[in-house]
Amino acid sequence: MSEIDELIEKLNDNDDFVVEDAMGALELKGEEAVDPLISALSHRKKNIRLHAATLLGSINDPKAIKPLILTLSDNNKLVRREASTSLSRMGPDAVDPLIEVLSDPDWRVRGAAAWALGNLGEKRAIEPLKELLDDESGYVKSGAQSAIAVLERE
Repeated sequence: MSEIDELIEKLNDNDDFVVEDAMGALELKGEEAVDPLISALSHRKKNIRLHAATLLGSINDPKAIKPLILTLSDNNKLVRREASTSLSRMGPDAVDPLIEVLSDPDWRVRGAAAWALGNLGEKRAIEPLKELLDDESGYVKSGAQSAIAVLERE
């Protein structure tokens, strides 16, 4: 097991200090940790998926955009939220992939993408977001309304 794999396993430790140390070490590894962290997004343990999503947002490698988008359909709400938050840190590279999933059949994915787009500050997302204002999901509608309001203010 590599040092990075060992650090990833520590993301599920019961001791918060161990988790924080592992997160700090993985963040310092930067690009070297991206591929193992992308793999960790599908780990069976929720805490590992959650922290992997957080770290990928901190490292901010565009290679993580697609895997983070796939994580928007994770069965755990906190993991989905963290993936959305990390995507909102990815800058302009994340805009088009997020716009693409605004039509995803999963309301959780559409909603998370809408929230992330609101945080990215790209006005070209406004029109695609307007299409969600009639969505059957209240979460999606709310995310689209919030994102549009933020983007129109900027």
